[in-house]
Amino acid sequence: MNRKVKWGLLGAGFVFLALYPHVFGIYFSNFFITFAIVALFAVSYNLLLGYTGLLSFGHAIFFGAGGYGTALALEHIKGLPLIPALLIGIFSAAFLALILCPIVARVKDAAFAMLHLAFNYIMYVMVLKLRNITGGEDGIAGYNIPSLSIPGIVCFDMTNPVSFFYFAVVILGLGIWLAWFLTKTPFGQIIVGIRDNDMRVDYMGFRVVPTKAVVYIFSAAFAGLAGSMSALFQNMIAAEGSVDIAHAFQPILATIVGGASSFFGPIAGAGIFAILEELTSRFTERVELVNGIVLIVVIMYFPSGFIGLVRFIRKKMLSKWIEKRAMEELP
Repeated sequence: MNRKVKWGLLGAGFVFLALYPHVFGIYFSNFFITFAIVALFAVSYNLLLGYTGLLSFGHAIFFGAGGYGTALALEHIKGLPLIPALLIGIFSAAFLALILCPIVARVKDAAFAMLHLAFNYIMYVMVLKLRNITGGEDGIAGYNIPSLSIPGIVCFDMTNPVSFFYFAVVILGLGIWLAWFLTKTPFGQIIVGIRDNDMRVDYMGFRVVPTKAVVYIFSAAFAGLAGSMSALFQNMIAAEGSVDIAHAFQPILATIVGGASSFFGPIAGAGIFAILEELTSRFTERVELVNGIVLIVVIMYFPSGFIGLVRFIRKKMLSKWIEKRAMEELP
């Protein structure tokens, strides 16, 4: 793909997103915002699973830390601007990861996964029991959502769905770019090496445990960003839908279905599940059952996920095209 085509597609994408809320309305704008939050959550998880090979069953603890951090800050700090509120959520998740690092950095495989499942359950119970802080089952709701303003230039009302749509587009774009940039640095190559063979990386002189810890904190920060965006979008945060076990499996499903072998796989997976849930919820309340069936089909027949399937089809089509051209050129 040449540069002109790339810039053309990029320009078309900008125009599409600029017109999206005005063409498709509030309902589908909210749908896109929900997708953006899930996509950020999935990208954060893919830094662990896809790039470092660390399977976690409790990544929702960081989503919840980000959401509750932002919600509590907005509830108790009057006049707190939007970006600092978002940063508080991100740093809350990163700080939680920093606390857990000494415990989790030296374990891997099943131990890592089950340890996080235990952490997730502990956090879920704590959120329910600490009613004076978290609101218990009712959660925290009704806090003021600050506007996003550039002094002397413009002010965006974040309670307006259209304004929040554009904000979500910017945050999603920045989040994806930062995560992608991280994977393309020499540090990103090291974490891929750790995934493939951590002993070899250790023999090469790189410190495996500290590197895992850094990735762990970065991944938590991105999950915290997703949680903060959710708290801002819904104007509430509760245990259900943030730190419950079902929510912990959301990024796992998106990553596996989209394809953990690709950076954009989890984003595609988030889109697939967002559309699937939107369609199935109109006919049945058993959305989780449908998601489970889709996951089984993908694992059995498309282990590389959606992106892997697209690559396979493209490879087949290319080989057929080459074969056809070769046959045409025969005398």
